[in-house]
Amino acid sequence: MPSPLEPWHDDVYLKREDVHELGAFKWRGALPTLERWGTDVVTASTGNHGAATAWAARRLGVRATVFVPEGSSSTKLELLRGLDAELHEVDGDFDDAKDAARAFAEERGIPFFEDGAEPAQLDGYGRIGEEIVEQLGRPPAAVVVPVGNGALLAGVGRALGSGVRRVGVAAEAAPVMAESWRARRVVADDRCATIADGLAVRVSIPKAVDWLLDYADELLTVSEDELRRGVAELWKDGIRAEASAAAAVAALPQVPERPVVLVVTGRNIDDALLADCLEFAGQTSGSSSSG
Repeated sequence: MPSPLEPWHDDVYLKREDVHELGAFKWRGALPTLERWGTDVVTASTGNHGAATAWAARRLGVRATVFVPEGSSSTKLELLRGLDAELHEVDGDFDDAKDAARAFAEERGIPFFEDGAEPAQLDGYGRIGEEIVEQLGRPPAAVVVPVGNGALLAGVGRALGSGVRRVGVAAEAAPVMAESWRARRVVADDRCATIADGLAVRVSIPKAVDWLLDYADELLTVSEDELRRGVAELWKDGIRAEASAAAAVAALPQVPERPVVLVVTGRNIDDALLADCLEFAGQTSGSSSSG
């Protein structure tokens, strides 16, 4: 089923990928990828991609093994455990977990599902762009998409085409994809200490960089404080959103085009981080939630 497209402020719309049963958009890329393989898979994730892979595996009758970095979101780990994934926690960050997952897959002869590197993901994410046009009744002037590995923006951007300004948003504290896009090649940058775990990429995926060079018009960055304010802005309107999902809201002042669609990618934020964001913005958590 299509996710909702909701008016938010004047000529600003939210594409609500957070309302899926998994609380995030990642199922759109995981299901077609696993359907293509039809086998057990190994992957690495900070949470949402792993949950989507496990969800798709269970639907298809195969098994998912998921490697996650230490300190991953407890909300996302709880979701993963409920989906029957074989879970491995790894010392280090997401890219360390990815290295461990790849080695595990090679040892056992099981496909390694690298999030952001599978063409089938672009097909799945492209459906978001198609739905935006169908639901709005016309192409928007711009779309703003959070960027972790970049595949979501590439898929949405490919579907919308060059008549729409296709804007990606990375965290200033994890800027490697934005820097790679600007340099038009893969660059190295070890920074990834952001509250937005879905954007905490330290090592660029070459294929994803190539896709972004074809299907993105601009890559912006936002600060940690701007991410906190974005979470609070959405909460104020009854939407529980991850810091990575709030990146598009955080970047809105940098995007003058209207109408503009902001892709809200997920809701699986830990209570403590949500409280921190609301305290920073001078709000209280109350009981507001959505999706």
